[in-house]
Amino acid sequence: MTTPSEDIPGFVHLVGAGPGDPSLITMRGYSLLCRADVVLYDALVNPRILNNCREETELISLGRHGRGAIVPQDEINRLMIHHAKAGKMVVRLKAGDPSIFARIGEETKALEEADVGYSIVPGITASLAAGSYAGIPLTHRELSSAVALVTGHEALDKATAPLDYGQLANFPGTLVFYMGVTTAGIWSRALIDGGKPPQTPVALVRHCSWSNQVVHHCTLEKVAEVLDQKKAAGKIRPPVIAIVGQVAAQPFGLSRFLKKPLASARVMVTRPSRAMDEFRLYLEFLGAEVVVQPTIEIVPVGDFTEIDRVLGELDRFDWLVFSSSNGVDHLLNRLLDQGQDTRALAPVRLAVVGPGTAKTLAKYHLKADLQPDDYRGEALAEALVAGDGDRYLLARASRGRDVMAKRLTESGGKVEEIVVYESRDVEQPREEVAQRLAAGEIDWTTVTSSAIARSLVAMFGEELRKTRLASISPITSETLRKLGYPPSVEAKVHTMEGLGEAIGRKHNEGG
Repeated sequence: MTTPSEDIPGFVHLVGAGPGDPSLITMRGYSLLCRADVVLYDALVNPRILNNCREETELISLGRHGRGAIVPQDEINRLMIHHAKAGKMVVRLKAGDPSIFARIGEETKALEEADVGYSIVPGITASLAAGSYAGIPLTHRELSSAVALVTGHEALDKATAPLDYGQLANFPGTLVFYMGVTTAGIWSRALIDGGKPPQTPVALVRHCSWSNQVVHHCTLEKVAEVLDQKKAAGKIRPPVIAIVGQVAAQPFGLSRFLKKPLASARVMVTRPSRAMDEFRLYLEFLGAEVVVQPTIEIVPVGDFTEIDRVLGELDRFDWLVFSSSNGVDHLLNRLLDQGQDTRALAPVRLAVVGPGTAKTLAKYHLKADLQPDDYRGEALAEALVAGDGDRYLLARASRGRDVMAKRLTESGGKVEEIVVYESRDVEQPREEVAQRLAAGEIDWTTVTSSAIARSLVAMFGEELRKTRLASISPITSETLRKLGYPPSVEAKVHTMEGLGEAIGRKHNEGG
């Protein structure tokens, strides 16, 4: 029983998550994830896509390859029906496209028998993405006018006849095998026995569109041998798509994806959760797999009395000084919550420590009057001293360096500091992150403030020697050295983009 795909209680949406990169999900799929009450997600779904869900959404993993048992299909059916009949809006999240080797027939049958409404939201299937991300056209006007999607792992109890490898061997186009790692020796030999030339080119694409995507080229007669060698070396295991045909050998050029400066790099971002999204997206654009582990959290102050007081007395100051984007957000959001607007800032000029803070200010349609060329508190203090006016209001965190206040006071300025947000350490890491760090599976860890440096060392200690630390500035680097964990690289330009570029340069040097 299919009904219109409304976002209503007691409804199941079978959604294709795409091949791996979270940005490849459809707009409809993204919209449903944002509103789901329950998400049942497959083993091959990239967990980062779940960042689109609400905090209160119940997330149910159906198993991870190599990390425990996969939930049986009967239990998956039961869970979908149970949550739907409890009045929940359920998203059944599948890797790739739900209708391609994803057992959707069994799931829709179970939903219909239980009288539960459902919709099917398509996704980009892995074979189509593999061609694009590996730089291999699955069709070519001179080489391949057809594509066949083939399972490498047939159900033993299926009612229909098994695959006819003789017909597949003579198929006039490209063959793409799913789930064929463990059975590679069987299907490759069957194709050869069916008449497919042993020298037929094959491209093996692992983790298509993920940051650690790899492509291996071989011939049909060598497929099983190559996969066995790579598995023995710990370099390849499912998921792998095998592209079989003349297109797999053509010199169409290396995929742009594989040319990214941080392709295959695993980078841990340690900024507060709300502050890391743009930086995370930038690192992913450079090709990195981003591991999220905040080391500090940013929360509003418990008492707004002092903030409200100074917002009513802005005419006492010449300059309102912001040393972070968080300061901008918390002070201006409080101003708006009071029922005022940015016209209340007319009595003061605005100073920011760097372009990131200026960009946050621009979200409120405000432009900084002063930004130093060197993005440090010391440089901002010197620029303020050299300018007009000597009455300063500093919007700051509950902790941090006091160099600006000290320098401005020494110059004869009248300084008032106001704490506009609380900065607290996160004491316990996520279990998966701790395990990956201990196993040496994180290549780089970003350190973007001294507070983060101290919290990071307290959280992980000696395990940090299994990753390379990337510092945003000389001050942060000095803090790391004092703690006994010198950085492997320091950004030349002290911004998030500068830090990403520095990691990219060093990563490609192999240093």
